[in-house]
Amino acid sequence: MHWLLIIFILLVKISSAQDLVAIADKIIDENNIPEMAFAVVVKDSILIQKVIGHHKITEKNEISTAELDDYFHLGSNTKAITGFIAAYLVEKRKIRWTTRLFDLLPELKKNSNEKYGDISLGDLLSHRAYIQPFTSGWEYRKLPKFTGNKQEQRIQFAELVLTFPPVENRNIYNYSNAGYSIAAVMLEKASGKTWEELVYEILKLKLQLDFQFGWPNRNAENQPYGHWKEKDDLIPVSAGTEYDLSLAEPAGDISMNIRNYAKFIQLNIEGLSGDNNLLRSETYRYIHKEKKEYSIGWVNYERNNSEISEHAGSDGTFFSYVQIDRQNLIGYIVFVNSGTEGAQKGVFEMIEEMKKYVEEM
Repeated sequence: MHWLLIIFILLVKISSAQDLVAIADKIIDENNIPEMAFAVVVKDSILIQKVIGHHKITEKNEISTAELDDYFHLGSNTKAITGFIAAYLVEKRKIRWTTRLFDLLPELKKNSNEKYGDISLGDLLSHRAYIQPFTSGWEYRKLPKFTGNKQEQRIQFAELVLTFPPVENRNIYNYSNAGYSIAAVMLEKASGKTWEELVYEILKLKLQLDFQFGWPNRNAENQPYGHWKEKDDLIPVSAGTEYDLSLAEPAGDISMNIRNYAKFIQLNIEGLSGDNNLLRSETYRYIHKEKKEYSIGWVNYERNNSEISEHAGSDGTFFSYVQIDRQNLIGYIVFVNSGTEGAQKGVFEMIEEMKKYVEEM
């Protein structure tokens, strides 16, 4: 009788998961989304993990090419990875959250606005340094041409941005991609390694998580294309399109597949549950909860008696979203290869459907 009950429960779970895939199919059809990856993650397992659709909207009438190993651009969900790297270096005593920018890099102070005098690593990563946002393309298009490798260009970018006046308002935080680039310069100085080397060392070597810098289709042809609107048509964005995110790389230019990103979120859930892994559990609590509204790479808030960490990311061609219910220790992830308003709407619809799936389990 006991085995019959187990079999019944398994059949219910399988049927519910199949229903969720059918719902996802409907969402991508209604919102003109080419491809969607989604996962529900808990501490000890991945409850569901699926990818459906097509690499390009022009292939939608063909057999699906979607695979679990398809990469999606994370956009600003890269910030949690940069925050994770910073936390690792803090634990290794290479740097502190309170380390001030100009104490570590006094050469940047000469021409900087004096109001940035006391900003720290923690301020930059929690968007409390009042750095100009650099969240739109026109801000980057106005910049001069920087020279050298990525690390050298980041330093030149930081030098210039620090001459600009700070954002002045009474907001708790002021979101800034440029702030994350400046934080990366601090991490590079403290570690003696480039940000790219740090990502490779920590994600690939220590965590065995695969990733790519930049758009998926710039790394391999048979990967999802990002999509944007041209007039009223959804267009696959070719790898050769002039679109350079290198200066904002630490803020938003990593791609991952759903398998590996789900494992990264699982590490965070383990840490929030009180377990140590590569980072100590108290470090996870710090990066998720230390700062009100935005901590270290994570939006942080309480709603309906629940504690939530979340983040969205988009460069206009992909959209990614992750939410961690810190009380129930459940993570919800959705990736799509379109940056339109309709695609974003579909992502949030899918998040709500996944929550219903969990409630019914």
